[in-house]
Amino acid sequence: MCGIAGFIDFSGTTSREAGEDALRAMADRIRHRGPDDWGTATHPDQGVFFAHRRLSIVDLSAAGHQPMVSGAGRYLTVFNGEIYNHRSLRAELDAVTPRAWRGHSDTEVMLAAFDTWGIERSLEKFVGMFAIAVWDREERALTLVRDRAGEKPLYWGVLAGKLVFASEAKAFDGLPGANLALDQRAVSLMLRFGHVPAPYSIFNGVHKLMPGEWMRFAGGVTPAARGRYWSAATSLQQGIAHPASLSPEAAVDELERLLTDAVKLQLEADVPVGAFLSGGIDSSTVVALAQHSASSRVRTFSIGFDEEGFDESEHARRVAEHLGTDHTELRVSSQDALDAVPLMASVYDEPFADSSQIPTYLVAKLARQAVTVSLSGDGGDELFAGYPRYGRTEAIHRWLDRSPGMARRLLAAGVDAMPVSFWSGIASIAGQSRQTAAHRPAADKMLRVAQMLRLPPHLIYKYMASPMPELGRLMPAVQEPPTLYDDPSSWPAARSPAETAMWLDFMAYLPDDLLTKVDRATMAVSLESRVPILDHRVIEFSHRLPMDLKVRDGVRKWVLRQVLYRHVPRALVDRPKMGFSVPLGAWLRGPLRDWAQQLLFAPAVEELGIDRRELRRMWDEQQAGTRDWQHALWSILMLRGWQDARA
Repeated sequence: MCGIAGFIDFSGTTSREAGEDALRAMADRIRHRGPDDWGTATHPDQGVFFAHRRLSIVDLSAAGHQPMVSGAGRYLTVFNGEIYNHRSLRAELDAVTPRAWRGHSDTEVMLAAFDTWGIERSLEKFVGMFAIAVWDREERALTLVRDRAGEKPLYWGVLAGKLVFASEAKAFDGLPGANLALDQRAVSLMLRFGHVPAPYSIFNGVHKLMPGEWMRFAGGVTPAARGRYWSAATSLQQGIAHPASLSPEAAVDELERLLTDAVKLQLEADVPVGAFLSGGIDSSTVVALAQHSASSRVRTFSIGFDEEGFDESEHARRVAEHLGTDHTELRVSSQDALDAVPLMASVYDEPFADSSQIPTYLVAKLARQAVTVSLSGDGGDELFAGYPRYGRTEAIHRWLDRSPGMARRLLAAGVDAMPVSFWSGIASIAGQSRQTAAHRPAADKMLRVAQMLRLPPHLIYKYMASPMPELGRLMPAVQEPPTLYDDPSSWPAARSPAETAMWLDFMAYLPDDLLTKVDRATMAVSLESRVPILDHRVIEFSHRLPMDLKVRDGVRKWVLRQVLYRHVPRALVDRPKMGFSVPLGAWLRGPLRDWAQQLLFAPAVEELGIDRRELRRMWDEQQAGTRDWQHALWSILMLRGWQDARA
């Protein structure tokens, strides 16, 4: 795991000395991604300037130093990530042309593959997570590449007349004349989703590569070619066209085989490896297969909270005891978590508002004390139908199919006509407290339903995924740009609304929220995170499975659970889904109230395009408990904290 940065000056006017100074400044800003080593490559005659920060994982010797040139001398690269199947690729390359290897790094294997097969064919062979910048000296062309699932970030853009790229956008602050400017349209997306979705970034002129995308530049700052070497849409369509003809038992066997192979590959490293363990289905499955495959006790890590309803540490402890892992648990007080809140603006490269960022950062910090690599269980929900909202999506679409448009509009108008106090009163009569187990006041639920009734069907899931449904009122002067959710013509022809929702989550929520959260939190403490469930062979197999193997007799993630049950008793893991959350609502009404008010109502909020009167209404309703704006307010708070940190 590393950090990469660089630029191409197609004008050829940057001197070696000026380029070195800029590269040093860019690399310094992402030092946390690679504290073990750093290097640069400057070729003013071709306008090429690359920098690399190294977190040594595979081949700790100088033979793994980057930037690195291929054996044939054609390709120059800086590379962030891991090619997990580099050993088998090395053998395959030797079978084509025996060669003298300089070391045993996966970077050297990657470059040898480029020399032998070319870039695009090589990418199809790689099993891994990566962000790659590679310069073709013969063609004088730069190719940028991002891994299939979007585990590793890669930003690019045109700043100060140069084509720039980096693992994190903060690196661009080191480039003289970059002058990064806030994009208010991206602000609207951040408030819509709690993050800025690819291909957008929070800055004008800066973009993110999409998962599975490559982009080639030759002779200028506009892409000369771009494409996908792997597509989740194509994978799903192929899975639908050629479904797995397997019995339930055989499907479980095959999934276990694929996951075991992925875990074995990702346990390989020249440094200590551990795993995050929440006690849930996904992380428990990864840890169970890791312990089954390892020759010694696997190090596992979890944290526990004092707040009732937010603590899963006991479940993780029981799973660890059953599997026999070397388990470390950290008890975190409310104050410990609150103390981490101001750090989030520096940890996250762009404003980011998934509140589980706090426990993720804390458990990463804990793990880094003992290991350099940690396995994570992300991806199981999106691939195997783990979220309850998939069932709700099916139910909503069935109801919409049976309900005329006029009836929906009349019902929506009727809901809107009732004051907030009416719905609160109904809830009181029904015995529902102001803050229920459902975490949403009755008025908020009903008003969200009214909004959905007015939407075209393809926008229902976008609305469900948004913590800020009334964005137009908050940012009335800003036109929200389109995203994947708005373009059903680009979606694969799924078998059901739930399957479409799963694909949207895989394409958007997973890389832009969950994987971003894990990447930034782990890299902030110089820890590499690996995600075995997102091995592309597992992804493709999940796309071939029918939905009745993912949700069976009302049990979500059925096939994945069966793999886990072979290693861990059901009683240890069967329980309602909790999620890695924090008590935001209570914090905003209590210990974070003064801090939040200072941030929310400072004059700088208007620079973001936010209407202060609408913001005040949301804050007052949150404090009164009549509406649930906790996640929307958290998005604004994280945005404001990030804004102040850059001031």
